[in-house]
Amino acid sequence: MDLKKVQEEKSHTRREIEQQPSLWVKAINQFSNEKTRMEQFLQKIEEKHEHVRVIFTGAGTSAFIGETIYPYVRKAIRKRGWEAEAISTTNLTATPYLFLDKEIPTILVSFARSGNSPESIASVELAEQFVDTFYEITITCNRDGALAKRERNQDEQLVLILPDEANDKGLAMTSSYSTMVLTALYLFSEDKANFESTIASVAEAGKQMLATCEELLPQLVEASISKLVYLGSGVYEGLSRESALKFLELTAGQFPTMFDTTLGFRHGPKSILEAKTMVIVYLSNNPYTRKYDIDMLKELYVAEDRGPLVAISGIDDPTVKEYSDYSITVPVSEDLDDVWRVFPYIIFAQSFAYEKSLHSGISPDNPSPTGVINRVVQGVQIYPFEGEK
Repeated sequence: MDLKKVQEEKSHTRREIEQQPSLWVKAINQFSNEKTRMEQFLQKIEEKHEHVRVIFTGAGTSAFIGETIYPYVRKAIRKRGWEAEAISTTNLTATPYLFLDKEIPTILVSFARSGNSPESIASVELAEQFVDTFYEITITCNRDGALAKRERNQDEQLVLILPDEANDKGLAMTSSYSTMVLTALYLFSEDKANFESTIASVAEAGKQMLATCEELLPQLVEASISKLVYLGSGVYEGLSRESALKFLELTAGQFPTMFDTTLGFRHGPKSILEAKTMVIVYLSNNPYTRKYDIDMLKELYVAEDRGPLVAISGIDDPTVKEYSDYSITVPVSEDLDDVWRVFPYIIFAQSFAYEKSLHSGISPDNPSPTGVINRVVQGVQIYPFEGEK
């Protein structure tokens, strides 16, 4: 029996990776009908307050959504007098007294596939207790989840429910991650009409990445590796973290993974390099940031003791091809901000993790059959907060 063929036929994960380009278009078509509601919600808050904190939160992959987008979103919302941060629900739940400020108006943007994670619910409830003026935005894939069903005054709460297909059935989040990223970017976009027109080219780039993966990944999965590193700066730091997690999850922890910024890698983490360490570098299109990315690529390429080096770039650059073992060029307009390349880039990371999972004899839909990890986290005890707020 061909195990790979059987697994592919039954795999939710494969379908959920491949559906992303069409799902992005579907999600924006859906939310374009709700943009007045979105804009009015944010506008009312802006009219009431000179300064607002926006905290992007979630657990695991949902936390990494915030880490991916906040460097970009903070630029857009500073015009309102707002500031953006990314703080995981796991941190907010355990140490709310360090992160929640009573007197600062706060919008908590919760990302949730199921909306039932204990920390996700606890974080919102703690913020409601700690902060005098508290608003909540829930971006979720599950209309029946606990977060989606919370009820507050409509001026204090905005719930955005993604298309049903985004509620991934596989253990690892794939299309739920990218579509929640997209939804948050759309919510805070100042030019939604332009956003809607751009998503078509981004979806096309996603399709092309799927085709590229089909050609390249059979070579990459055969590489004899023991560790994997993702590097990227700006929005690509959060993306690198999610990419590393995806590989770790889908290969059942068989290959230790690491992420870092390109400049940060030299400060100790580079000690992970050895003959079976694969490094994947996400290169920025920003000409200033790209100089640092290229320098790291060159440094890694000439290292004596290293594994395969993969470069993923938004520019067709001969230097990148010269100083990498494998290179991928993403067909998204060079003029667009790096955040738009998050979408095709993550398809690569998910597809590579999926194929390496199969290659390692693991079921991608259930890479943790012993229950070490679960689709909705288990074993979390939430305690009432009794200290000083």
